[in-house]
Amino acid sequence: MKRMICIAVSIFTLISILTGCTGDTAFDVNKVNMDVVKSNIEFSFDIFSRLNEEDHDKNVFISPLSISTALSMTVQGAEATTKDGMMKSLKYEGIDLDKVNECYRYTLDYLNKVDRKVELDINNSIWIRQESKIKKDFIDINKDVFNAYVTELDFSKANAVDKINKWISDSTSKKITKVVEPPIPQNTAMYLINAIYFKGEWTEKFKKGDTFSTEFHSGNGQTKEVMMMKRKGEIEYGTRDDFKVVRLPYGNGKTSMYCVLPDESISINDFIKTLDADKWEQIKNSVSKVDDVKLNIPRFKMEYGIKNLNDCLISMGMEKAFSNEADFSGISEKDLYISNVLHKAVIEVNEEGSTAAGITLVEVKDASAMLDAPSFIADRPFLFFITEDITGTILFMGKLYDCEKY
Repeated sequence: MKRMICIAVSIFTLISILTGCTGDTAFDVNKVNMDVVKSNIEFSFDIFSRLNEEDHDKNVFISPLSISTALSMTVQGAEATTKDGMMKSLKYEGIDLDKVNECYRYTLDYLNKVDRKVELDINNSIWIRQESKIKKDFIDINKDVFNAYVTELDFSKANAVDKINKWISDSTSKKITKVVEPPIPQNTAMYLINAIYFKGEWTEKFKKGDTFSTEFHSGNGQTKEVMMMKRKGEIEYGTRDDFKVVRLPYGNGKTSMYCVLPDESISINDFIKTLDADKWEQIKNSVSKVDDVKLNIPRFKMEYGIKNLNDCLISMGMEKAFSNEADFSGISEKDLYISNVLHKAVIEVNEEGSTAAGITLVEVKDASAMLDAPSFIADRPFLFFITEDITGTILFMGKLYDCEKY
């Protein structure tokens, strides 16, 4: 199977009409800063586009929510031009960090209890090399804003890696089990980790008996046999000159998957180049309930090993944070820098619903140590998004470029 990329997307887009939504937790629009909303949207599509350029001929499935959360934890200790570069990359330029933190504090808490019918767990942790002198303010802000689990660990012991990987496994319901490889380098000062796990059943499930074997026309010109799920009836559907879209809700409807199929005259990669916050709003706003829609989407699984995001983030303006000139004096008096930002994510989509997990690890090192009826027939490359639709948060986002039968 071709290599696959997974990334979780952080978007705090607000839905203007909140009435008529059912669920356990009410959303308070006044607790979300609209500048942060816009910034997270821009970050999501920027990093997705850049990663797609690296992997234009592969499946791409990324999780910006995981990436932006882990980096937002790290930026709490950045100073001077290092902080400026990280804020630029995260699209927070001109926004006070306290405002960013207020938005995260509320939104992460809200997302963790959005819907009893959907499992959505977001967890953060910081693993500190034993006897490292980490500033209390840095630890306190990450505990307060991100509810981070913080612990010191003897990185030289053989079981240190096992403890970190066990936390990752537990936080992703065993979907991701191994990210840190032994031995931990002697100059590694800490790991900052975000984990996100999602499991949702379709509000209206596909009937397994209707699933059939058919062809999927991959972006590389190959034709693969896949198992295609199908449904027909009232579906949230939209169309414009350059795309078709369906929205498939989970649980009580606060979370959903959007599937976006570009027009046949437009390649999936060319369509991705048009994606930005305005385009995303156009896609979502085109959707309405339509009768007698024929819907076919493949049953699929994706797993991408471990994606190193260093080059991508450096190209977005974070180069100082990765250099010996990095200023993380808000974390420690030592000369620290980011050595690696690693991301892994997995997804499975079937007749029952979807299960997805993403993990982002920021490794910080000590520099001194360095059809006629409406139809949506996804038998060719398409995009998909798993969203929480009260805040508008894009939890996961991907491109199915190639598909194998499973």
